[in-house]
Amino acid sequence: MSQRAEQRIETVAVTAGRPAGPGAPLTPPVVLNSTYRSGGSSYSYGRNGNPTWSAFEAALGALEGGHAIAFASGMAAVAAVIETLPVGAAVIVPRSAYTGTRLLFADLQSRGRIELRAVDISDTQATVAALDGAALLWIESPTNPLLEVADLPALLTAASDRGILSVVDNTFATPMLQRPLALGAGVVVHSATKYLGGHSDLLMGAAVTRDEALRERLLQRRTLHGAIPGAMESWLALRGLRTLPLRLERAQFNAGVLAARLREHAAVDLVRYPGLKDDPGHDRACGQMSGFGAMLAFEVADADTADALTARLTLIMDATSLGGVETTIDRRNKWAGDENVHPGLLRLSVGVEHVEDIWADLAQALF
Repeated sequence: MSQRAEQRIETVAVTAGRPAGPGAPLTPPVVLNSTYRSGGSSYSYGRNGNPTWSAFEAALGALEGGHAIAFASGMAAVAAVIETLPVGAAVIVPRSAYTGTRLLFADLQSRGRIELRAVDISDTQATVAALDGAALLWIESPTNPLLEVADLPALLTAASDRGILSVVDNTFATPMLQRPLALGAGVVVHSATKYLGGHSDLLMGAAVTRDEALRERLLQRRTLHGAIPGAMESWLALRGLRTLPLRLERAQFNAGVLAARLREHAAVDLVRYPGLKDDPGHDRACGQMSGFGAMLAFEVADADTADALTARLTLIMDATSLGGVETTIDRRNKWAGDENVHPGLLRLSVGVEHVEDIWADLAQALF
């Protein structure tokens, strides 16, 4: 067994993707070239490859247990996966999933590119029943923004038995909490903008697979479509990846405390967090995840109540992204594509501030 195989995942986050050998820089440098001299390396032109991307890809691949491909954004990674399918392919997609993914899929369906079958991904029986004749099963777990938990082992096995490609968006959980490739997923995708980068300062995405032929097809999509990440973004994402275990551990602790307190607050009607013992996804998350993550959602009476709450916040920021070191909140119903979400649902991306400071801000805004 190699030293890397013996290392725990927290250590791999720190060690993977570093240059090797005496005299090598400890941290991979930012390589800003658009072209390279011929004959000296595998790099030839900036759209085909970059050493800074390669370092990030090596690190993420080691964490997920596959071969990673960096993209310009999470949506670029999603689009690349879909572009590997034939025209008219049937795609199973969660009803509750990232808005950008659902809007892209809906656009593709409107133009006859794919056929969509929307399912409640937390309903294993219904999802399996929808698989017949499909080409791809798309899974989020936990889902965005409802924090539903899919039965990954059961769904991935069902897809594999039918020869269906399965994809898991692992943005919320990250490889620190679950490794879908080890459970049978064909591809894992990430918005590296979120937890992997972790500092709200870059746009980037990634896809990871163990299938070499599929990896080559995804690389071809990236190259032909020009969906390449910048070298500086790749360097920042790799730097962020080094502290992912620490950031997520702290944020996850905070989320657990806040979820429990929110559930007891008179102004809160419902809390969605897999770490709560009465959450519908709790038992399933315990069986397939090593933690419950740092995302939660809660419902107040209506949109006006939710907007008034966010207006009173002083530490927590009203912003639509997630996964940074800062705590952010977002009323999802106001966004196109999420109109069916409860008007008073607020998605909370819990940061690494002191939990009592976060709670104090929430408590003074909740009345």
